[in-house]
Formats: sequence, structure tokens, C-alpha cells
Amino acid sequence: MIVLTPRAAQQVRALRQHYEKLGRPEATRNLVTAIETAWKQILADPATGLPAPRPYPNVAKPGRAWVQAGRYWIAYVTQPSLGIVAVVYDAANIPRRV
Repeated sequence: MIVLTPRAAQQVRALRQHYEKLGRPEATRNLVTAIETAWKQILADPATGLPAPRPYPNVAKPGRAWVQAGRYWIAYVTQPSLGIVAVVYDAANIPRRV
């Protein structure tokens, strides 16, 4: 089971609603696939993540790591328990959203 914090779940809902409004079911499928792929990577090796997305080093926070899956940057924490804390489209203005 993929664990999303409330904030990450809200980000995913907003992305899905945006794609539905645009009539882009393939974008929704790609989002779901990216989250599943990232979760598998995180479970396989929680140390796999980067401190921040390469284009946005200023969003690094202690205890948070990032992986890229498809067109999405996905942030996660391992403490107090493993969970996804942010899901951001790679072309988004990350500093204002995270």
C-alpha cells in the first residue's frame, strides 16, 4: 500500500482534477504509474533519493528525499514512518508549491 500524507494526497487530487478537466486520461494514468514506480524504488532502497530535485536544490529539507519517476518529482520521508510527502510535475514551479 502506498502511503501518502494528506498534503501529498491533495497534490495528487489537484493534478488528477486538472487532467480530467483537460480530458487527458493518459496523463492521469502516467501520474498513477509514476507514483507506483517511485514507491517501489523507495521500498527497495529508502536511501535511493536525492536531497532535492536537481533543478531545485533550494527545496532540500532535513529528513526528506526526492526521486524522479516519469515526469514527476516525488518527495518522501522515512521517519517517523515511510511515506510520500509531495508529488510535483517536473515542469512545475516547485519552490512555490512545496
